[in-house]
Amino acid sequence: MAPLITLLVGTALARLTGFAGIDALDGWQPALRVGLALMFALTAVAHFAGQRRADLIAMVPPGLPQPGLLVTVTGVLELVGAVGLLVPATARVAAGGLGLLMLAMFPANVSAARRRLTMAGQPVTPLGQRIVLQIVFVATAAAISFGP
Repeated sequence: MAPLITLLVGTALARLTGFAGIDALDGWQPALRVGLALMFALTAVAHFAGQRRADLIAMVPPGLPQPGLLVTVTGVLELVGAVGLLVPATARVAAGGLGLLMLAMFPANVSAARRRLTMAGQPVTPLGQRIVLQIVFVATAAAISFGP
């Protein structure tokens, strides 16, 4: 739930900042870019240390090679994408890449839900809720990538 809250609150605060006169955030597109960048910065941190990293490694579907490397690479891609969202010249490409990354990582979420894994000691998001969240996240990336 923290990624969704980060996306929503980050977008709302960025939009309010635009209303307050910060020209770079004057519009929904820049606000969405900030919200999605914050969300990916948050999720990327878990890829690099502690129990969350171990939980993410466990989420990699069995049979995929080098789960630790896959988690590291996806974390790096999330961070690069988050930075790319904040640069107007690269925002569309970054959003498109992040959308594809989310689609590529979705099977790990399905596998984790089916195997009833935990994240930080709590059950992973149930599959039905995860599908809804995934639609919201991918739709946000698509709105940035294909928006005005």
